[in-house]
Amino acid sequence: MFDKRTLGDMRRSGMNIGLSKAKLSQAMLEILIQLPAGTTNLKQTIINNMGLMGQISATRDINEAWNKTKKKAAKEYPDKFLLDGRGLLQWNDCSVKLLDKKISAVNYKKLNEMADVENYSVNQMVSKLIKSYGNKNA
Repeated sequence: MFDKRTLGDMRRSGMNIGLSKAKLSQAMLEILIQLPAGTTNLKQTIINNMGLMGQISATRDINEAWNKTKKKAAKEYPDKFLLDGRGLLQWNDCSVKLLDKKISAVNYKKLNEMADVENYSVNQMVSKLIKSYGNKNA
């Protein structure tokens, strides 16, 4: 059986499987939709199930195909998958709540001004505001 190093040597010497990123992405999607719900480490599981095609493909091709696959899975199968704001593909088991990452330009400017006046970073300022809100409602 070949190991990853031997396959890399073969690829560098000119032997290539000749798969496009679109075909890799399609193969990944076909495997992804067959996985049982709750499977963890989706990318590695898919690559392991791709066999020789997953082993001989270049890492950059696999990464680009995986990014396409995540977007396509979330778009075509919203009942099964969610793609959060960080680009993480998750199972849609109704327990995950997507975070609202949008803030208006006016509020963003005010938050930066408040942080500057208090001599904090914006992250520290938001943490203080959340803590203050939690103490007020407790």
